[in-house]
Amino acid sequence: MTPQLPIRLAVLLSLYVAQGLPTGIFTQALPAILRSYNVSLTIIGFTSLLAIPWALKFLWAPYVDKYYSAHLGRSRSWILPLQAISMALLLVISMFDPYLLKTSTGIYQFFVLMFLLNLFAATQDIASDALAVRSLNYEERGLGNSLQVVGYRLGLIIGGGFLLYLVGVWDWQLAFILMAMLLAIMTLPILFYREPVVEVSPLEAQRPYAEVFKSFISHPAFKAWVWVLITYKVGDGLGSAMVKPMMIDMGLQLQQIGLYVSVLGSMATLLGALMAGWLIQRIGRYKALISFGLLQSIGIGSYALLSWQWQQTGEIEPWLVYGVNAADHWVSGMATVALLTAVMDQCRRDHAGADFTLQVSILAIFGGSAGLIAGVVTDAIGYTAYYLLAAFIALCLLWPVVQWGRWLKR
Repeated sequence: MTPQLPIRLAVLLSLYVAQGLPTGIFTQALPAILRSYNVSLTIIGFTSLLAIPWALKFLWAPYVDKYYSAHLGRSRSWILPLQAISMALLLVISMFDPYLLKTSTGIYQFFVLMFLLNLFAATQDIASDALAVRSLNYEERGLGNSLQVVGYRLGLIIGGGFLLYLVGVWDWQLAFILMAMLLAIMTLPILFYREPVVEVSPLEAQRPYAEVFKSFISHPAFKAWVWVLITYKVGDGLGSAMVKPMMIDMGLQLQQIGLYVSVLGSMATLLGALMAGWLIQRIGRYKALISFGLLQSIGIGSYALLSWQWQQTGEIEPWLVYGVNAADHWVSGMATVALLTAVMDQCRRDHAGADFTLQVSILAIFGGSAGLIAGVVTDAIGYTAYYLLAAFIALCLLWPVVQWGRWLKR
């Protein structure tokens, strides 16, 4: 028997909060922490390599779909142990001396810990996405993906903004111990959840690894859709990579970034995600991707205005920074919900984890790799020119969405 929709949504919400917490440490807190210890922009840009598990998780996604305990459930078999391991790793990080980040050896050691945390979170994501695809029907997916983004952003608030605030005004060790405790709390809903049994045909269950992907990517619908996956998040990846370092250079403190920038930005994302879930039901997937993508390119370009004013006057009004950041996060949340809703539509129930993961891995590979050159380009041309360039690229890369829309009409 399938649990009622509110129960399913509550479980998914907790899973994406749990997933967003370690991701927030990596994407939100780490750049600011590194810059506060005078780590170069180039090295901060290369931290995008730590997200490799998110880009390559499609390589082991079919095994997450295939191997599981019938007693625990297809997704719970992976989620429960992975979140337990992540809690243990956060406790290990709590014992790390942050002053070692001033040394190359310390940076290497900390990067290894962050890589492992990303690996476990990325694998948990495979099982969570599969559970979402199997749990939600077509009409429920707009709302489901809104709550997915809401949960993920709440996790980013905790692991990013809240952690930065605690590190800035409290204690490194106690801050990371608290992160582990919060992750334990987010594990309770899935611990007591009775996962519905989804029957898989023997033929599908025995499909070879390569055949699972081949049958998916050979479908005509995917051939038109793949270019959207490749391009849609590139502009966002370029724009987000240098935000926190720029704010540190502008003179903002870690607690300001943690409390006002990350938290207000994530709250704006929550509002954007909820609004998107409502709008998608009314305007459809295609129009949502186009309109929200246009807004996202404007949001990226608005950082150039901040940089220009700072360079002209040598100072910047903090609330202007907070407002621009919140507006950018608001439209980014809308675009993400539209994209993930369309991604979910492409998935097969028997291979939900593999299909969803392959698509978001493509997003991570191309969107995430854009950040690799962010530090180098910013060092060369400055923040203002960089953000104008990123906004222009984001605008141009909406063309594949137009082409996909034409394919849908045909």
